[in-house]
Amino acid sequence: MPRGDDHSVSRRLRVTLGIVAVLLGGVLVVRPFSSLAVLVVVVVVGLVVLGVDELADGDRWSVVRGSVSLGAALAVVVWPGVTIRVLALVVAGALIVDGVLDLARSRGVHGTARANAVVGGATAAVLGLLALAWPDVTVLVVAVVFAVRLVIVGVREIVAGVRGQDADLGRLWPRRAAPRAGWWRLTGSVLGALVALVLVLAGVVVQRGVPRPDAFYDPPDDVSSAPGQLLRSEPFTSDEIPDGARAWRILYTTTRDEGRPALASGLVVAPDSASPNPVVAWAHGTTGTASGCAPTVLTDGLSAGAMFVQDAVLAQGWAMVAPDYTGLGTEGPHPYLIGQGEGRSVLDAVRAAHQLSDVDLAEETVVWGHSQGGHAALWTGMLAPTYAPELQIDGVAALAPASNLPALVDVVENVTAGELFASYVVEGYTAEYPDVSFDELVRPGARIITREMAQRCLAEPGVLVSVLTSVALDRPIWSGDPSSGVFLDRLVQNVPSGRIAAPLLVAQGADDTLVTPAAQAAYVDDRCAAGYAVDYRTYAGRGHVPLVEADSPLVPELVAWTSDRFAGEPATDTCP
Repeated sequence: MPRGDDHSVSRRLRVTLGIVAVLLGGVLVVRPFSSLAVLVVVVVVGLVVLGVDELADGDRWSVVRGSVSLGAALAVVVWPGVTIRVLALVVAGALIVDGVLDLARSRGVHGTARANAVVGGATAAVLGLLALAWPDVTVLVVAVVFAVRLVIVGVREIVAGVRGQDADLGRLWPRRAAPRAGWWRLTGSVLGALVALVLVLAGVVVQRGVPRPDAFYDPPDDVSSAPGQLLRSEPFTSDEIPDGARAWRILYTTTRDEGRPALASGLVVAPDSASPNPVVAWAHGTTGTASGCAPTVLTDGLSAGAMFVQDAVLAQGWAMVAPDYTGLGTEGPHPYLIGQGEGRSVLDAVRAAHQLSDVDLAEETVVWGHSQGGHAALWTGMLAPTYAPELQIDGVAALAPASNLPALVDVVENVTAGELFASYVVEGYTAEYPDVSFDELVRPGARIITREMAQRCLAEPGVLVSVLTSVALDRPIWSGDPSSGVFLDRLVQNVPSGRIAAPLLVAQGADDTLVTPAAQAAYVDDRCAAGYAVDYRTYAGRGHVPLVEADSPLVPELVAWTSDRFAGEPATDTCP
């Protein structure tokens, strides 16, 4: 074939490869978490192309780099049950090795080539280390950064093919180029370094913002086996504690399901005025499942758990006992939406609070809870007669409670950042129940993301990464239908469907998209059909959190309802 024909074929091949690379990269950028198979193919092909290109260059450093790329591609292919974690490690390792070799090679070149090698090498190494240190960003590196790399390679190949240039196939940083091209590559390397610096600074900010329990939450050497025993207390100060009130954080004994001993922490707040003080036991809403997500650890823990009206509680002369639940503050696991663990934590917090010598608490107790805390409040009412019969529970107020768990799991994927809440459910249930398998619940491409989400508190800066990742996910984290099998059985097991002897108020926002009015109404209908009394109230224009904010019409009604319970007034029953 004539030389001109060879050159024409080469140009067409370069353009074709460039178009394919751009299309593959574009798909991954738009749908970064959609297909593990696509990621495997793209990573392997990309590594092979770059490896062959390096080997063809012939110098010592290129042979090493090419061998590393081909070895990495082979590792992905032969690794049994390749996972997103394997791809993450391969890409991170390739970035680090590539960066180190570029830095080493910089000693043998000069001018813009040296500057480009130093800046590009340092950037690649930093991105690789960041990818290893921050797992869910590693997924983004695999799915997005590698996709962008493909797009860049593809564009360069298309341009080279159209212009008929003989640049190296797939090389991101060609070494044999005109001086002007060298300056353009250096500019690109500097921009890449700036991006890496921004990511590193963001990582530092995120890590510094991670809440961590202090020594107060460590178990003492001698721990009572009896639940509800006060182990430790100390005065607690916070901007959320109003003037005219005192607060203590407490550490106490409790039990998980099946009577397994555990420790929990909590907060006791009481007015300086009249005593003894009737007790409002506050079961907080979702803050996370990691140990540092305890409200007593967080800077604004009460508001993080959706308590916005502590002033109104204290103004009535009532004290507030607010448990963190097991596994928040103390060692885990945290029983997220698992009724026995949540309810026992609430009851044992009230028991332990009565042992404080600095405050005089009355026997009368009304339980409030929002969202996850509403679920906990319902279980507290169910468990009280048998688990803590000595406590006087005068009422239970469940505010937008996560009562209908199968319906909640069904709808969570349709809520903005719903995968974040789904990760908490997965974390809680797989830690508590050996028959609920993480790998069976979560699809391979979402496993690292799900585990990382579950370790972030809603109140920490890093949760923004989880929210953005959740938004970027183009399909749910589930590997199949979560409303089936053993997982569904465990969800049903934790629906608070038993008898609550105390008067029950259930409040629901009509505009709630997380705990939907339809799901709540179905739960209330089931209770009514079972012969239980419920005072069910709905509030127009109120969403999930706005239902319990200070300006909500629920608040004065809740205070009045609680006053009636302490006064022994008969409760309303809205069941037909």
